[in-house]
Amino acid sequence: MLSAEKITRRNAWRYYVRGVAFGDGRRPVGQSLKDAQEQAGLPPGRWMGLGLAALGLSAGSVVSERQLELMFGDLRHPDADRIERERLEAGDAPEAARRATALGQPIEETEQRGAIPLLGIDFTFRAQASLIVLWALGDEETQRVIEKAHERAIQTALRWLEEEVAEVRWSSGRKRAKPPGLVVAAFKHFENRDGFPLLHTHCLVLNRAQRPDGAWYALDTRRLLRTVVAAGTLYTLAMTTEVCETLGLATVPREVTPGLRPVMEIAGVDQELIDWSSTRRQRIEQALEGITAQYVKEHGRLPDERARHGLGWWAAQNTRPQKKTPKLLEQLRAWWKASAILRFGQEKIDGLLQRCRTDGSVIRARISPRVDTVLAAVDVAAIVYTVRRIFNRHHILAEARRHLLETLRGRAFAPGLDTSIAEQALARHSRRLTAVREDRPDPAPELLNYTGDFAWPKRWWIAGADGQPPRESSRYERAQVASLAVQKAIRAARTTLPTMPAGAPAETGTATLTEGTVLGEHDPAPPHAVDHSDRGVALTPKRRADAVHTHQQAAMPQEHLEGRTTDPATWLRTPENLARLAKFNLDADARRRLLERTQPDPEADAAAPAPVDQRQHRVPGPGQGGGAAPRR
Repeated sequence: MLSAEKITRRNAWRYYVRGVAFGDGRRPVGQSLKDAQEQAGLPPGRWMGLGLAALGLSAGSVVSERQLELMFGDLRHPDADRIERERLEAGDAPEAARRATALGQPIEETEQRGAIPLLGIDFTFRAQASLIVLWALGDEETQRVIEKAHERAIQTALRWLEEEVAEVRWSSGRKRAKPPGLVVAAFKHFENRDGFPLLHTHCLVLNRAQRPDGAWYALDTRRLLRTVVAAGTLYTLAMTTEVCETLGLATVPREVTPGLRPVMEIAGVDQELIDWSSTRRQRIEQALEGITAQYVKEHGRLPDERARHGLGWWAAQNTRPQKKTPKLLEQLRAWWKASAILRFGQEKIDGLLQRCRTDGSVIRARISPRVDTVLAAVDVAAIVYTVRRIFNRHHILAEARRHLLETLRGRAFAPGLDTSIAEQALARHSRRLTAVREDRPDPAPELLNYTGDFAWPKRWWIAGADGQPPRESSRYERAQVASLAVQKAIRAARTTLPTMPAGAPAETGTATLTEGTVLGEHDPAPPHAVDHSDRGVALTPKRRADAVHTHQQAAMPQEHLEGRTTDPATWLRTPENLARLAKFNLDADARRRLLERTQPDPEADAAAPAPVDQRQHRVPGPGQGGGAAPRR
């Protein structure tokens, strides 16, 4: 997971020096940052990024307190004191000597215009809940593997931002260029404010980068913030894949909110262990209920996706505890393990890793590291279209990475597979909306707007479980319906055997495929070797298409084979039940229309009947069907 926060106040560096650089704790007054970190056993901050060489810094070097003050407080060179002193000794005026240390436009000039300078962005990378549990309660080898995967995944995400996203801008944004790299100060933390495990890293990205000619200018921060979700999914995919491949684990989908996208967690880590470590989440959810109820009271409707994010932020701020004095990591791990043993028992905690490996081996034996990119592109485009209607390339790319995480369950894949799926989704199942004007240059690819060519699925209602009232189908659930028809058409098109030239060898199920092979629409080899690895018979395109569906469901436990997630209410997602659901909705709509035509409204004025588009909706009586009402 990745979150972003702007650094705007000139004294914001004090917050990071006193708190973030000190493990989100409270550093004693008068004690230097270096001494406080050594006394508390905290790792010092480290410099990252490809833009360090221009500042005389090296990757992995320690971040000092003075460097943070100069760079994230004044947007000046990290060695500004020496440069300014040499300029003054050479006879320069004090103002000129100070200006020589500024990275780009001095911050004082920005403030004189009445603008608020943006000093940087705090990107916070946080591991998944199940990985945090394994890291906190596992042995030293498990902890080392997870920490290394966390660090390498951060480097992967930052490198993608540097190579594909980051740009410097000048002339009021009319001119742009690709910088050599970013300047990042990273601080790794081990706990949340309650003292429970939370492996995360704050990456402070400086809002300055070089043009090709060496001049320093501001970054296009809007461009960076637009791609936070895509960068976060890349981090999660890279970290989960490395941990699962190294330790022999696998992932399973777990539904946090009914109807919304499932979260992929490590198989074998129980939900009660995740709840034990997620104390902040529980308080946030309790506060969010009251905030959501107030929102419904004021607006008369449930919050949409953007409003939910805002309400979640307010709930997190309202339940944020005070900072504390950090403890040594060895002490924290001993306390975490003792707390877990007291609550769940010695046997369950000691056997956690072995249980995860056992569950993972069963799943990995049924999953092949091969993906049919044609069907993956359909699923990705349908979900993004149904959720957003109008989308950009980074939305498709983020969903492609989620699809790989859900489909491969922690198995490794070929580099660039996410980009390949995203490009196919845009080219085959999306329609460009942005018009190109001849008198203007073409907009950047990430600024182009797209929409989908899928039939917009109707709403339906799902019966509540455990005494809960019925709920409306979510956009994510409706996306499954939107993609189902296209996937069926693709499978049907593959049922005809292609014409084979005379003397050509037969296509067999034992065809050799290297790990991570990307299969497209015209690939001759079978997409999966599911349950037929020792069989030398020919596989027809129809059987290959069926293998794709088997692959998508292969890792699901037996009790979860009725849908993609663990919520019993999501049984509607299977192809068989979706067909029955469609027929049920059509019959219910037909009965409703028949009742509206045959039964007059008793409250209507017979002499002057109201127009059809102004009639009030009537709640159907008993036995009149429970289908979704047609849209007005």
